Amino acid sequence: MNEHFERLLVRAEALIARLESILPQPLGVPDWGASIAFRYRKRGAHGVLEPVRHVATIRLEDLQQIDEQKAKIQRNTERFVRGLPANNVLLTGARGTGKSSLIKACLNAYADQGLRLIEVDKADLTDLPDIVDVVAPRPERFIVFCDDLSFEEGESGYKALKSMLDGSVAAASPNVLIYATSNRRHLLPEYLRENLAVTHTDDGEVHPGEAVEEKISLSERFGLWVSFYPFSQDEYLAVVRQWLRHYGVDEAAIEAARPQALVWALERGSRSGRVAYQFARDYVGRQADASA
Repeated sequence: MNEHFERLLVRAEALIARLESILPQPLGVPDWGASIAFRYRKRGAHGVLEPVRHVATIRLEDLQQIDEQKAKIQRNTERFVRGLPANNVLLTGARGTGKSSLIKACLNAYADQGLRLIEVDKADLTDLPDIVDVVAPRPERFIVFCDDLSFEEGESGYKALKSMLDGSVAAASPNVLIYATSNRRHLLPEYLRENLAVTHTDDGEVHPGEAVEEKISLSERFGLWVSFYPFSQDEYLAVVRQWLRHYGVDEAAIEAARPQALVWALERGSRSGRVAYQFARDYVGRQADASA
């Protein structure tokens, strides 16, 4: 009898363990001292905050030709770490112009003042309330970072982010801001047919249709919009020079590399800070190979 009972107990414990493995669990508290940056990751039904072991070392001074954008983001971030009112930020515009790099540079600049970063994929934005609950009691200031953000029709993360930004009955924690980057200002796809619902009053006032209103409402909940633009040729070459100097290339060699830098951008169909950085790395690597 006892042996039969013990077998039932073992089977029951195994069943409970299997159920616990698939049921959602409270978000665990990470080792906050392990890093200044964390990634939120899903492991089955469980979410975890993983420390980033190798944080990008980019500095604010490394980012050139975006001085106006840099000043806006830096002012907002500095107010945030000082405990002053600050806004959630949407950085939009041309690819490779420094949107994500600027956020990482701000993290490095203000980490010693208590700034921390949590990167969250758009697929996991439905778990934002759990993340905020974990960080709310902490003394640090947290930027929740969503990179390359855009949504398709019906994605659940859209509603969750919209509610978190402004609209939930629960007030946002004062030590959390959301910084998001996107290649487009309105984060949902827009279609020509939706403009047919726009109405005009007799005095010329325009009233967007409900579909258009819905698609612009998320962007409007970010308090600060910062736009980035494609680089001109001179701006691109200035960034190339900056990165080549960073790698120790002398001025004469930098000037001689100018035609190669232009061809590099032409082949990629883009002039941006990212393309300039990639060219500089390639150029320095080729020079090292040639002298080996």
